[in-house]
Amino acid sequence: MSITHQARTGATLDVDRTDPAYRDWLKEAVRKVQADANRSADTHLLRFPLPERWGIDLYLKDESTHPTGSLKHRLARSLFLYGLCNGWIRPGRPVIEASSGSTAVSEAYFAKLIGVPFIAVMPRTTSAEKCRLIEFHGGRCHFVDDSRKMYEESARLAVETGGHYMDQFTYAERATDWRGNNNIAESIFRQLELERFPEPAWIVATAGTGGTSATLARYVHYMQYDTRICVADPDNSCFFEGWTSGDPDVTCDCGSRIEGIGRPRMEPSFVPGAIDRMMKVPDAASVAAVRALEGVIGRKAGGSTGTGLWSALKIVSEMVAEGRTGSVVTLLCDPGDRYLDKYYSDAWLTEQGLDIAPYTTAIETLLATGVWPH
Repeated sequence: MSITHQARTGATLDVDRTDPAYRDWLKEAVRKVQADANRSADTHLLRFPLPERWGIDLYLKDESTHPTGSLKHRLARSLFLYGLCNGWIRPGRPVIEASSGSTAVSEAYFAKLIGVPFIAVMPRTTSAEKCRLIEFHGGRCHFVDDSRKMYEESARLAVETGGHYMDQFTYAERATDWRGNNNIAESIFRQLELERFPEPAWIVATAGTGGTSATLARYVHYMQYDTRICVADPDNSCFFEGWTSGDPDVTCDCGSRIEGIGRPRMEPSFVPGAIDRMMKVPDAASVAAVRALEGVIGRKAGGSTGTGLWSALKIVSEMVAEGRTGSVVTLLCDPGDRYLDKYYSDAWLTEQGLDIAPYTTAIETLLATGVWPH
């Protein structure tokens, strides 16, 4: 019956698209993703040792202990649940993501878990280890020469294959339950409950999608804490410029050297109004910080961890100078063994024209004297 005929006769139009086989598949897929969360213990909150006389505690939330080794495991789980419950992810059809690596590793894991194909659209410069991990979890790497083309290439592949473009950069802040439900913010505050400064003065995050900083800031506001949120942005990224100028359309011409964070545009999932402070961190400082971290706690971490740690140390220096006590939290985003050919390679630093010596000296001076060199 046509709509015109229905309007004339007053008949009720009724289209039932119930698909019992799909609903059975959907229930099982959601169960598997939720079971992954149920099997996972919380991630550790590590202490970065500072002189006791300062009265300041610095912590790193170690997200590298997730099953896929990074902060992005939380995001990928949320995105898959969001896509499944919205009816976007369908049996036999590929999930496609624009990613410089860690999100793609985690999404490949969840795609394999529920039995759908996965394609990662990524810059050709992505570390070889991340590509290996994506393929280990059953995903396929699809490279682009210009990182700014990842979005449109992902959308094109989704149309071509009949799959779903996950689009972490748009949906990260929507997919995460920022009010609680064991998100990263709730976890941090729960783990700090027995510490001497349970409500941190600052939490420092970095921005890839912007979803983590949005979750942290929204949770802090919702719970009425006094904690401030700082976002550290690397070179060749537009979050800092977009935030300071108030221009959401700002762009830059090349991609970030710090994999997993920094974008050539200000992504839709970044919520600038929720953020208290931003820092623009030179890439050489990020590398110096992540190498200093290894010297202090004996653990290698990825470059994005260094970006956040540099900013956290700067905040610590300000607290020392002002005689304030308290705690600061930042993130250990992923393990450094994914970047041995980059941030832990002196040859790569030379190739990139990065001199980390002045920044290494700055960190050493701070830890020895409490003074941040200018």
